[in-house]
Amino acid sequence: MHILSGRRAASFQMFPQLFDKRNRGLLLDLVVFVANIFLMRTITRHFLQLFDAADKGNELAQLALLFCVILMWALPAIGASLKRWHFAKRKQSREWHDSKLGGCLFNPIFYFCLNLVLISAINAGIGQMLFPRATDTAAIFIPMVLGGLILTIVQTVIIYRYFSVPKKPPQWEFLKGPESDLLGDICLFLNMILFQIAWNMFSFAGLGPPSGVTEFVGRLFFLCFLALLIYFPPRMFYLAEDIDRPRTWLTMLLANSPVIWHLLIGSSQSNWT
Repeated sequence: MHILSGRRAASFQMFPQLFDKRNRGLLLDLVVFVANIFLMRTITRHFLQLFDAADKGNELAQLALLFCVILMWALPAIGASLKRWHFAKRKQSREWHDSKLGGCLFNPIFYFCLNLVLISAINAGIGQMLFPRATDTAAIFIPMVLGGLILTIVQTVIIYRYFSVPKKPPQWEFLKGPESDLLGDICLFLNMILFQIAWNMFSFAGLGPPSGVTEFVGRLFFLCFLALLIYFPPRMFYLAEDIDRPRTWLTMLLANSPVIWHLLIGSSQSNWT
């Protein structure tokens, strides 16, 4: 009886640790892993149908896809702004220290290039909806490109301010309270789900099985690299706090393992309808 009660106590102690603010990255990895097993392929199938409808001229489908891309672009900056003060307080504590590896990985150039891709898709969608016959003219095209570039620079600066300690507390009291930290987590989790939908689309590409051991190993290496490349941007905010934990890289790969498996073994067809 004492052994059973001890095990129950240990299991109950794990849950508060899982939901601890310092373990948000671990929680995100587990949520993505479960979603990739049970939900993500179904959600991705619906998104592919949405793409098909948008390609056939359905304006509502086009608007829905444009809104999703805008969310992918905007949510990191919103989440970073909401969580910056709380992250800075943890950063100043004795339990947290800067990582040399993080200094190499958290380069704004990578995120800036990714944001340029997203803002280009947003510009294309807005231009197609608002100026369907004038997007090729300089009067429309050049201001949209320059505006997108300026917005992306500002957005990247907002995101990377997250990693610096603010000189003074935020004037808005809401940003000091736990509600802003939680709302920021919701933004970052939702951003990750949107990125995972894009990542899962590759598994519907109708990729055949590997022809041999060499192709299997090469495909495995490439897919693991690609998974981390896609997973890194929305995971970066939590990676800043748990990058030195060996389990972090394992849980990140675990989160992506269902998609890697589908791409690794291939599929006989790309039927998603």
